[in-house]
Amino acid sequence: MERSLTLVRALGVLVLGYVLVVLVLMFWWDDEPAIFDVRQNAREMMRVGTDTVVGDVTTAALIRVMRTVLEKRGGYLSNDIFPPGVFMDNMPSWEFGVITQSRDLVRALRNDFSRSQTQSVEDPDLVIADPQFHFDTESWILPATEGEYRRGIEALERYLARLSDGNPRDGQFYARADNLRDWLAVVEKRLGSLSQRLSASVGQARVNTDLQGDPAAARSKNAPGEMVVKTPWLELDDVFYEARGSAWALLHFLKAIEVDLQGVLQDKNALVSMRQIIRELEATQQTVWSPVILNGDGFGMLANHSLVMASYLSRANAAVIDLRSLLAQG
Repeated sequence: MERSLTLVRALGVLVLGYVLVVLVLMFWWDDEPAIFDVRQNAREMMRVGTDTVVGDVTTAALIRVMRTVLEKRGGYLSNDIFPPGVFMDNMPSWEFGVITQSRDLVRALRNDFSRSQTQSVEDPDLVIADPQFHFDTESWILPATEGEYRRGIEALERYLARLSDGNPRDGQFYARADNLRDWLAVVEKRLGSLSQRLSASVGQARVNTDLQGDPAAARSKNAPGEMVVKTPWLELDDVFYEARGSAWALLHFLKAIEVDLQGVLQDKNALVSMRQIIRELEATQQTVWSPVILNGDGFGMLANHSLVMASYLSRANAAVIDLRSLLAQG
């Protein structure tokens, strides 16, 4: 009897110890990476003795952002099937936001920034990096997501090395207003979608404007003239951290673009608009002091973190629209 009680106590201590370790690791891993200096990052990545070239800051920022997803505290968590990663949802949502922005930028590099015209040949390393970053975010094994993303990072590193190798026919980055506009069009849609999902935290009755402005427009399915949109309660924090991760990645990309396309932005008198976007995105990275993401009703007693985030992203989106308009002007 005493031996049985001793075994039960020992088992209880082990279980309690395991639970405490899991809780400590969850707290330790649930920490968002800090913002880094894109200029310094590019200098550290460039080979010794090579001069800075157009496009190196943007490419280096993309490499660093994807490395951070894989190498931050706890590593990559979105495909974890064991504790504590399997119990965490905030950091995987943050990772998904970062990866989404990285996917958009690597595709812009492949389709636009690295090509002088529509008939140009695609860069061979960007042809590899693009699909690698679009690999399933939750694949645990055979193959693991981390391995696929690392292959994409290695391809980007080769592209970065070729940008500064002195060969005019091998590796290019074209800093042009039309290339920037095309990428910003995608950024605009991402920010708009995130803003709407965040705003739906309190539930909204929205007028259907799907076919507005085009009398000949049509859709595949009928939809009501007014719809009530509300984010499920269990998904509120997921949407918030996805938006936060997306803003973190985009902040670095825009800072890098400001460096690589500075001449274009100055020529279009658009530097102020770019810096306004960056300022709004910096505000999204302020410390969240609440232990949980609150969902107060509008002007109610409690805060609504989703609406605060939506406010910053909406203002950033408005500035993106202004920037694209400036870039379109002659």
